[in-house]
Amino acid sequence: MLDHIHVRLATASDAPELARHRGEMFRDMGQLPDNQYDTLLAVAERELAAWLVSGDYVGFVASPEGRPDEIVAGAGIQIRKLLPRPLPDGGGIRLGPEAIVLNVFTERAWRRRGVAEQLMQHVIDWARGHGIARLVLHASSEERRLYERLGFEATNEMRYTGELPGEPADQDIRP
Repeated sequence: MLDHIHVRLATASDAPELARHRGEMFRDMGQLPDNQYDTLLAVAERELAAWLVSGDYVGFVASPEGRPDEIVAGAGIQIRKLLPRPLPDGGGIRLGPEAIVLNVFTERAWRRRGVAEQLMQHVIDWARGHGIARLVLHASSEERRLYERLGFEATNEMRYTGELPGEPADQDIRP
């Protein structure tokens, strides 16, 4: 049963907590070595604050009712412009941006209570109301059932793993 949770739009002042969520999410997935944790938090906090102000990132945070300073979960979307493309059914052309869902994280003590699902419903509702043409995400195996229940399906996305000539490798941060 879902505890009484209040969800609100994130602001730049939430960036430190959202950055910590990002770090914990990558730790949970086994992708963030301990010696890189503080660096990721510092850079993520800076970028999230700037993106929240610019509107390139729209975040949501969840708190127990009556305790607004206790953020127990968060989720957000990075908005990306896309060129026009055919509708999946071939019946026309789709315009509008897409958003990639990022940083879905729930504190361990609040997991399995429906908080992430409630956050994701806010993300979906916000996207519907703001002209987002498509939502995409990358799901871990543990999260797949939630996303499928919400209407997401696996696609044919692939990722290039070679080095790109224009890649700003000098901007990568190494310990």
